[in-house]
Amino acid sequence: MYQTTSFLEDLQSQTEALLQQAVSDWQMLPPTVLAHQPAPGQWSAAQCLEHLNYYSRYYLPAIEKAIAAGKSARPSSTFKAGWLGAYFTRLMQPQANGALKSKMQAPKNAVPSESPDPRAVLAEFIDHQETLLKLLEQASTVNIGQLRVPISIAPWIRLKLGDTFAFLIAHEQRHTLQLMRAIGVAKQASAANSISG
Repeated sequence: MYQTTSFLEDLQSQTEALLQQAVSDWQMLPPTVLAHQPAPGQWSAAQCLEHLNYYSRYYLPAIEKAIAAGKSARPSSTFKAGWLGAYFTRLMQPQANGALKSKMQAPKNAVPSESPDPRAVLAEFIDHQETLLKLLEQASTVNIGQLRVPISIAPWIRLKLGDTFAFLIAHEQRHTLQLMRAIGVAKQASAANSISG
């Protein structure tokens, strides 16, 4: 059981930190660093961003629709995660040491293209984070435990709005770690090339 206000504020803080990182760090990187694949078959930072954009394209309008439909539902001071929502969030969420609980295969329609445009996917990602922050703010005016959002892989399964936010942000954190590893490898490769050159 969470206090609704602190639950939403915590998610806002996590989203703001990610947006800040995207704007102040990733936007400053050369496109070649964002496009560099750490190894054959491993996603580049740009591919991670494209994968996250796929989920935002589905979930942000679905969340917006749920909020618009639930304007008459009075907010509750507490929020209790549903068992399925909590399970999905735990599955996605990185552990405190950055390790992942399990490896997962992306659904076929969410697999990024081989070489997405780094600048375009990053700009879209930043737009999505700004929209997500607005939706988190709007969520304080509705009942996040009562409203439901259909999940992307099985629309007949509907998660509580609060769980949908938590799952979406945990998924972003998971792939941010992957993205940061890809950037680290790309920077090492770039430094090695400049030394050998």
